[in-house]
Amino acid sequence: MPIYTPPIKDLQFALHDVLNVAQSGLPGHDELDRDFTEAVLDAAGKLASEVLAPLNIVGDQQGCRLENGVVRTPDGFDKAFEAVKEGGWTALDCDPEYGGQGMPYLLGVATGEMFVSANMAFNMYQGLTHGAYSAIHAHGTDEQKAKYLPKMVSCDWTGTMNLTEPHCGTDLGMLRTKAEPQDDGSYLITGQKIFISAGDHDLAENVIHLVLAKAPGGGEGTKGISLFIVPKYLVNDDGSLGDANGVSVGNLEEKMGIHGNATCVMNYDGAKGWLLGDLHKGMRAMFTMMNEARLGVGLQGYACAIPAYQNAVAYAKDRLQGRAVTGAQNPSAAADPLIVHPDIRRSLMDQKSFLEGARMLTMWGAHQIDRANQGDEAAEGLISLLTPVIKGFLTDKGFDTTVLAQQVYGGHGYIEEHGMSQFVRDARITMIYEGANGVQALDLVGRKLAQDGGKHVMAFFEMVKAFCKEHGANDALTADFIEPLKTASKDLQAAGMYFMQNGMKNPNDALSGSYDFMHLFGHVSLGLMWAKMAVAAQAGLDAGDGDIDFLQTKLATGRYYMKRQLPMTATHLARIQSGAAPVMDLDAEAF
Repeated sequence: MPIYTPPIKDLQFALHDVLNVAQSGLPGHDELDRDFTEAVLDAAGKLASEVLAPLNIVGDQQGCRLENGVVRTPDGFDKAFEAVKEGGWTALDCDPEYGGQGMPYLLGVATGEMFVSANMAFNMYQGLTHGAYSAIHAHGTDEQKAKYLPKMVSCDWTGTMNLTEPHCGTDLGMLRTKAEPQDDGSYLITGQKIFISAGDHDLAENVIHLVLAKAPGGGEGTKGISLFIVPKYLVNDDGSLGDANGVSVGNLEEKMGIHGNATCVMNYDGAKGWLLGDLHKGMRAMFTMMNEARLGVGLQGYACAIPAYQNAVAYAKDRLQGRAVTGAQNPSAAADPLIVHPDIRRSLMDQKSFLEGARMLTMWGAHQIDRANQGDEAAEGLISLLTPVIKGFLTDKGFDTTVLAQQVYGGHGYIEEHGMSQFVRDARITMIYEGANGVQALDLVGRKLAQDGGKHVMAFFEMVKAFCKEHGANDALTADFIEPLKTASKDLQAAGMYFMQNGMKNPNDALSGSYDFMHLFGHVSLGLMWAKMAVAAQAGLDAGDGDIDFLQTKLATGRYYMKRQLPMTATHLARIQSGAAPVMDLDAEAF
């Protein structure tokens, strides 16, 4: 069975040495001292490694099954779900008014990483519920919040999001699900939704579906879409469960991965629903859930790769194959371990440097969300800009990382015995759902760059510039971190300038380069995160404070990223500046 070791020290380093959360000045963050967060992370890590991780392979092998209209989850999922609930993990960063613990979103992300690494498919049941909770909390009436949120915070009831239909995925303006208004203020929802993660299961008493549908008078396209709360079981005024609603599971999808999560075809046959937010403004309400989900999927992208990397390291140290080119490193045995070979080191360093940078970017993003929730408009602008980067870049590279980890095993990685294929199969979905990565790139270039007159991307450039200026005199860091970051940032600015100069005349020039731009932006973002980590690690070394080996390893890993990965910005810039012609010149009939 694959191993999983919670990275407590890395999470603590990110929280305290880099983000300095306890001194951030945000309400509630002053309580997040090292001892407190270590206790929380240790408890979450123990649950992840001892309870959730052993069920990962069980979920993959057994999958979910549909019996008499009810979805049954794999063996052990029910007891594990109760353990998660009893520990209060579903309520960690939720509103105390509805039974939450009121902790910062950042702490929820830190613990969530471990839960995803241990068992991604399992964690989706509570993760989707959190997104539905957030949408109702932001847009619901007081009555709706009082009725649904306490049970969703505790995960006695879980939540879903229902967007996709058989004939439309990204283009939601084409959806056909109808909402017919009733005299009592409710609506009757009729239609079919597909790809609904955690659409039904036996882990909770009720499932609260958030469903996009078209009500009369809304017009064409997305402008006519509204969002509705549609429970599996109707909820009585006293909070008890009433009759079954007109919603059923038509089928369970057979998928490449995440077998332990029920991906459902949901049929709505005159199901009773209630408007969430304003009529015909459903996309605004749904984006509250989708933006949170997209950061969560970015987290999934790298978190799923963490145990793959951990197992690859263990295998590389144990598996004897060949001799080191510089001479035998293990002369008493027939061969040296894989890890002596430079190409294996390259692979492991690619994995390690990406994963630690991705963690830092995700936690930095979560910290911006906490700031935005306190009214910081600059933080809200930055995280809005970077959400497609976090989702798209981290899932692309996260999947690549699982493949690299599998490759370390050679043929043994391709068979099921070592469990590496599950990491690859599970990670693959992150590039697709919550908006396929090509759509993330289009959103970044087509919407986010120009948002509010481009002030958010300019704020990002200024943030990088100010950071480089502040630390440019640090001789220990300048050559290895600050100068490479400056060069990469200039590549990003040059790409943005190319879009400004050419995109208006020929939009295809911008859109043909959008995917490269997303990756270019991702590399610069990770370069900034590695530079921040290098500053923190060097400060610790200079002070003689902390684990010296740990800090030196951080610096060595960061130098690898800056020297071996960050120069990819030049490649992406060259592709962008080649324009639309190489992409669009071939006639469709020629393919």
